[in-house]
Amino acid sequence: MINWDNFYVFAAISVCLWLAGAVFALRSSVRSKTAILFTASGILVLGIFLTGLWIFLQRPPLRTMGETRLWYSFFMEVAGLLTYIRWKYRWILSFSTLLATVFVIINLMKPEIHDQSLMPALQSIWFIPHVTIYMFSYSVLGCAFIIALTGLYRHKKEYLQTADNLVYAGVACLSIGMLLGSLWAKEAWGNYWSWDPKETWASITWMGYLLYVHLRLFRRAGRKTLYVLLILSFLALQMCWYGVNYLPAAQQSIHLYNRNN
Repeated sequence: MINWDNFYVFAAISVCLWLAGAVFALRSSVRSKTAILFTASGILVLGIFLTGLWIFLQRPPLRTMGETRLWYSFFMEVAGLLTYIRWKYRWILSFSTLLATVFVIINLMKPEIHDQSLMPALQSIWFIPHVTIYMFSYSVLGCAFIIALTGLYRHKKEYLQTADNLVYAGVACLSIGMLLGSLWAKEAWGNYWSWDPKETWASITWMGYLLYVHLRLFRRAGRKTLYVLLILSFLALQMCWYGVNYLPAAQQSIHLYNRNN
């Protein structure tokens, strides 16, 4: 039976496959089918674990920080693979694998309690779509972050164009996630928006990426400024995801169910 106790087996196989995919991508001057196969296989292995954990827990594994890190690792590799297939950047799989592996290692070093309980606020039809689309948007915007870092050192026009496409997709998913979250909040707590610390940082993150879109569309900023804005927006996203839990103001947050120590 698949449960958290055998996560290390699936983690090791997935990471090894991702690393192999990254190596083949770097060694090939064209799009490598072998790299795609290895990376996709690693994604499949982690997907099997997520499915098995879902069945074992009898609930979606989306409640704790550890569980959301699993989904982030999964979607990070999906986003990296799609970016590689579309734009053929040989190095993108190396960076996406690095980020995905970091979150896998954190889960291995800091295992959390994964029980079958699901508090009443999470027993909502909005729970699964809200969290999963958020995790996917975080992963796509993570790829945009990687592109921005690379663009600061490699001044190529196509990097900014790639960042545009990733940001547009990521912001669209982020916006849908916020809308679903507001509907969920109305159902659970009676208000669409309460300026909870997590909601505040979500709005800051959203506005940061919207500012990028605005500046990009109206040609109001230089390339370096746009890359820096993407980096800062991604840092705000990290604050929204887990950094806010460490703020004193968040100790009474209605989103404390995301923590499970």
